Amino acid sequence: MKISKVTPLVLGTTWRNITFVKVETDEGLTGVGEARVMNRTEAVLGYLSEAVPRYVLGSDPFEVERLVQRMFREDFGRAGELVMTGIALIEIACWDIMGKALNQPVYRLLGGAVRSKVKAYANGWYGVERTPEEFHAAAKLVLEKGYRALKFDPFGASVCDLERAEKNRVIGLVEAVRDAVGPDVDIFIEMHGRFNPVAAVAIVRELAPSKPGWVEEPVPPENLKALKKAADAITPLGIPVAVGERLNTLHEYRELFELQAADIIQPDVTHFGGLLHAKKLAGWAEAYHVLVAPHNVGGPASTAAALHLAACTPNFKIQEYFNDFTEAYVKDAATGVPEVVDGYFSLPQGPGLGVTLNEDVIREHPRQKVHFNLFAEDWHKRKAISS
Repeated sequence: MKISKVTPLVLGTTWRNITFVKVETDEGLTGVGEARVMNRTEAVLGYLSEAVPRYVLGSDPFEVERLVQRMFREDFGRAGELVMTGIALIEIACWDIMGKALNQPVYRLLGGAVRSKVKAYANGWYGVERTPEEFHAAAKLVLEKGYRALKFDPFGASVCDLERAEKNRVIGLVEAVRDAVGPDVDIFIEMHGRFNPVAAVAIVRELAPSKPGWVEEPVPPENLKALKKAADAITPLGIPVAVGERLNTLHEYRELFELQAADIIQPDVTHFGGLLHAKKLAGWAEAYHVLVAPHNVGGPASTAAALHLAACTPNFKIQEYFNDFTEAYVKDAATGVPEVVDGYFSLPQGPGLGVTLNEDVIREHPRQKVHFNLFAEDWHKRKAISS
């Protein structure tokens, strides 16, 4: 079996463009990959335009390790977010093809299920005014949708530090969410790498009474010793530190593990070279007693890929999910992803990823010219700024 054609397809929404690839073979089987590329869709499409004829066409989709290693090494330049995203798009589609060829779900090809369902948490649910009343009401709606865990960034457009008045506002928002969901629901605090270590520790201490299940990216990801400095003060509060959505290769995780600077890692399968690369990372993390909570801000095919990883990963913790709080047609672009019921996904069904691409939906919602800026006022309402 050989890969004969690769077709990129881009689905537009109000704040993100979701890039799919359809990978076809000479035996008639087709696989799907997908990623949400933050503000760099054209760059990834440009990379694929060069890499697909060079490496992908004519390759055997079952020889996914060989294909990934060639794409990673043979361009010589260091692989970062864009290259690892392009690799992941192809790699995930290859697993979809393999599963279809063998009539097995992907997780069975990666070691088999170690759980019968996958715990989920909601994100993207708080597109309201930054007041305690509105965050309280929005959190209640998350529970009504069946979730038992949720994540949010209460920090507005903050960078580096917080004024006292803004700090009090943040504390009020977090207290309102905890009051809305009660003591038995996990709340996770997203910090988006906004702060220096001292400021991060100071605000986490004040949020500690609300018992967050973790704090995420308290400092920017490029300085892991700064993360270690923050983590050394945060974890004695009984609050885990999570990080990893902006680490894109195994090599970038080496120092993180050696420093023991995080309790939970959050690789994004779609920006981390795909499923096998993420599976290797999870095994490495297990040796450090670190849990895995995959980052996932994509559409249905990336969610399916993350669920397959979750199904077969012993040290998995919980899965992020946006698509109950965004445009309904995003789910329709590739059907087959299980719904969240009582806080959990069931395992994906059917061979491969278990999703069916709907190209008509993608054509009806073309790519948008948007710039999603996490440091703009009211970014959390997820209505991207046109550019």
